[in-house]
Amino acid sequence: MAVISDPIADLLTRIRNANTANMKVVDIPASREKLSIVQILKDEGFIEDFERVNEGPQGRLRVQLKYGPEKEKVITGLRRISRPGLRVYTGKTEIPRVLGGLGLVIISTSKGIMSGKKAKKLGVGGEVLAYVW
Repeated sequence: MAVISDPIADLLTRIRNANTANMKVVDIPASREKLSIVQILKDEGFIEDFERVNEGPQGRLRVQLKYGPEKEKVITGLRRISRPGLRVYTGKTEIPRVLGGLGLVIISTSKGIMSGKKAKKLGVGGEVLAYVW
């Protein structure tokens, strides 16, 4: 088993690959950071549901992907923004918008990982983790 240097990119890639293959469920190694990102995706309506499965040393997140009535994908794109080689930060007044507000920005702030809308409401900036649309 290889050591993953960027677990958030791994999470996004697993979701993107499962979504492209029209899979209903994808399993991802669990962590608190990934759990909060998946919770944001559920709250914003990009995934159906998720559950934490306690198997192995760290457990797994079982994510149920969401599709439309004609099997159209709800998640059309996922992009990792800040990565280990190039960190990207934003102030509270410059929080980016994805697709004119139709997409989602995931930000790691001093008050935890949250969506861009919530960070703007609380008046905090932080590290821009990912864009979802």
